Amino acid sequence: MPGPNHKGKEIKSVPCAVITVSDTRTVETDGSGKLICDLLTEHGHEIRDFKIVKDEPDEIRELLRKLRDDGQCAAVLINGGTGVSARDTTYEAVSDVLDKVLDGFGELFRMKSYDEIGPSAMLSRAVAGIMGHCVVFSMPGSTGAVRLAMNDLILPELGHIAYLLAGPRA
Repeated sequence: MPGPNHKGKEIKSVPCAVITVSDTRTVETDGSGKLICDLLTEHGHEIRDFKIVKDEPDEIRELLRKLRDDGQCAAVLINGGTGVSARDTTYEAVSDVLDKVLDGFGELFRMKSYDEIGPSAMLSRAVAGIMGHCVVFSMPGSTGAVRLAMNDLILPELGHIAYLLAGPRA
């Protein structure tokens, strides 16, 4: 865990990619993707890419690897596909490309969700981690879940995480 001398050091404008995973949403109907973009922009971050992709693990993995390799984004924020139905494969696709898992994100998300929605919070497979020099957050696709994850977990730490990933490597 970083020591106290790390706190307060952050990147003020993090270059981000936003991905909505859905078999049915379009740009016009994607309220959660729009909410992520709006909240990032309101907090001074930059949207470098926005895509809606089908819940197909190979397509998700390929897009994540492309974002990692082009080096244009320090953060990827994904919504959708984190449930337990047969079509929900985002967790597996994201987990496959992570170099390090940030277990605390999923744990805290489910804990905070429990306060709002009760035991069904355990059905969420929200996950986050590090992919190269980029942080990836994968959250459920409902606007309530997105608002909770963004306001309570991601936005307060995004600039600091980006700073840590951009710093000198050991």
